[in-house]
Amino acid sequence: MSEDDNDYVLRCIRGDREAFGTLVDRYQRPVFNAVLRMVRSNEDASDVTQQIFLKAYTNLNRFDTKRKFFSWLYRLAMNETINFLRSRREHEELSESLQAPDRSAEERLEADETAAIVRQEVGNLNVDHRAVIVLRHFLQLSYHEAAEVLDVPEKTVKSRLFSARETLRGSLLARGVGRGMNR
Repeated sequence: MSEDDNDYVLRCIRGDREAFGTLVDRYQRPVFNAVLRMVRSNEDASDVTQQIFLKAYTNLNRFDTKRKFFSWLYRLAMNETINFLRSRREHEELSESLQAPDRSAEERLEADETAAIVRQEVGNLNVDHRAVIVLRHFLQLSYHEAAEVLDVPEKTVKSRLFSARETLRGSLLARGVGRGMNR
């Protein structure tokens, strides 16, 4: 997919606007979802996502086609999202619209209660820790991919992730959640 993405980028740089539309179609939903996990508001996530794609379009000539487009785009997305969050309060509650998949009524109630606590505790993490949690656990990026997105060494991603997990573990255990959590 990355060679295909690079072809669209090159076409766009040459003036083919439809090529950028294809990239937007391909990545709008995952970028929006990543931003939503960080900002916790559909309206804010929509605004930030629009800003990300506008910035991506105007900076395509800076994209190094030897790299993966999605990594470049996600790095841009994380930077824009972090800038947005820093301009606002860092510790807002996560949106209640982030629901777990359907389950039995009892499982759903328990999962909803646990998910609400986890969302709240993830929201209490500092922006750098929240970003690695979102990239690694919600977007399921590898350490290498997360490092590319955040433009930090892979060791930094691992260190931040370890610290974020430890902070979450402590917070959740203090609230009686996750007694059997794995490392």
